[in-house]
Amino acid sequence: QLQFVESGGGWVQAGGSLRLSCVPIGFSARYYHIGWFRQAPGKERDRISCISSNEGTTSYADSVKGRFTISRDNAKNTVYLQMNSLKPEDTAVYYCAADAYGCPKGPFGSWGPGTQVTVSS
Repeated sequence: QLQFVESGGGWVQAGGSLRLSCVPIGFSARYYHIGWFRQAPGKERDRISCISSNEGTTSYADSVKGRFTISRDNAKNTVYLQMNSLKPEDTAVYYCAADAYGCPKGPFGSWGPGTQVTVSS
């Protein structure tokens, strides 16, 4: 299994910022493509960002493009999601997943606990 522990969520007012962290359990994230996903109440879990394993190529869903930035610190074995200009519609539980061959479509194994982000208007 490729599981993570996500952290950094919290409550913030619209327009604010948060930085989420994603730490793998028992493996090195540097060899994998890492994706951030989120699931809002009553909605499906969707991937919102991805970073590749070698060149660090990034991609974003249209809903977060220009506001969120994914990055990785291989020395700390951590992947981050910097979230700026937060909107109430960003309220969700945020998760990470990894894939050796491309941007993940879901977890290899089970999802981690996720981290709750709540944005108030």
